[in-house]
Amino acid sequence: MKAVIMAGGKGTRLSEFTKEIPKPLIPIGGKPVLEHQIRLFVRYGIRDILIVTGHLGERIEQYFEDGASFGAKIEYFREERPLGTAGALAFLKERLTDSFLLVYGDVLFDMDLERFAAFHRSQGTVGTLTVHPNNHPYDSDVLKVNAAGRVERIFRKNEKRDFDYSNCVNAGVYAFEPELLETIADNAKQDLEKDVLAALIGEGRISAYRTTEYMKDMGTPDRYALVQRHLEDGIVSAKNLSSKQKAIFLDRDGTLNKYVGLVSSPEQLEIEDGVVEALKLANDSAYLAIVVTNQPVVARNLCTEKELGLIHDRLETRLGERGVYVDDIVYCPHHPDKGYPEENVKYKIPCDCRKPSIGMLTQAAEKYNIDLAQSFLIGDTTVDLETGRNAGVTTVLVATGLGGTDGRYSVVPDYEADDLLEAVNGIISGKVLSRSRNANAELCK
Repeated sequence: MKAVIMAGGKGTRLSEFTKEIPKPLIPIGGKPVLEHQIRLFVRYGIRDILIVTGHLGERIEQYFEDGASFGAKIEYFREERPLGTAGALAFLKERLTDSFLLVYGDVLFDMDLERFAAFHRSQGTVGTLTVHPNNHPYDSDVLKVNAAGRVERIFRKNEKRDFDYSNCVNAGVYAFEPELLETIADNAKQDLEKDVLAALIGEGRISAYRTTEYMKDMGTPDRYALVQRHLEDGIVSAKNLSSKQKAIFLDRDGTLNKYVGLVSSPEQLEIEDGVVEALKLANDSAYLAIVVTNQPVVARNLCTEKELGLIHDRLETRLGERGVYVDDIVYCPHHPDKGYPEENVKYKIPCDCRKPSIGMLTQAAEKYNIDLAQSFLIGDTTVDLETGRNAGVTTVLVATGLGGTDGRYSVVPDYEADDLLEAVNGIISGKVLSRSRNANAELCK
């Protein structure tokens, strides 16, 4: 498998850095972002690399030469005139005859490329896009992805959005089959998403790979400073899914949003106080923030799963507008008690996902390689506490919502907090210790 790096942009939003060097040579942690990308490819055995250059491209060619000193074999294609994010690919058909990865040269990322490539091969599609939530979905390309993992639409960042949407952002790392190149017009300036992928998406030929791994563009001075700090703090490498992850699992009603009983429409959703600040702490750490929520509104026929999705779109949109996100939302639509005239019998079943069963946590753990012993569950009910105990995660009871007054289980939390902000702050600061860290502390006594 080859890798293609699109490194021809001018980086106008970073003009204070790009007057004399191209954007992909801007240093992060003492190395150009392009070098971080190349070394990651080489680490995963991808040594054949093709770099598309443009503005100040000779500086890139001088720095990397043939790639031998980096353990790679690097070739170049110089755009004599700007060809957009896809136009240059039409000239590379004879060089790209097998599956290949493509990445934009201003993205700092660290991901398990073997895992990504295997997922792409399993889909049988022409292309696979990496997707993730970020803290600025309002100025990012956002994707609509169906239950089968196929991309149905791209909402472009410059399009007006007067609707709620899932914080599912195109991360700028792709896997493609060579047949994609046949859809690109020769010698024409083209946009990869708008002019090439849009038609393939309409045919159901593009899949989405959702990941929590680190992928951030450095397109503005603020984002550049952020990726610098995250690299220095070890967050970039820690989120590679080849390593065990640690998560903060979050109950929804009464913990993230104010408790109003069963929420069956987006209009009922109101963010709890301190949640935005709490998620800022989590998003700025090595912890994943994953919602695990019982939603019997579906089984009770108060709303459909599609309508529940709209409620979660409202949650993600409101959080995204304030610069924060959750890494994923896992829900259980079931309820075991039958016999009510208005119920949806399809969902009135016993299951392994409804809390206090641990199915939602183990599902997330498998998907994101999470070590439950290093993880936490924050909630407002004894059901949440019993779930945490069953799963072997550390539990934190918050005083918001029901505040543990549901009385369903006789269980004591590992920790208590006034709200989500206090709970997350305790976890990030180390005042609240996971079960594995508590065990290690006992061994060291």
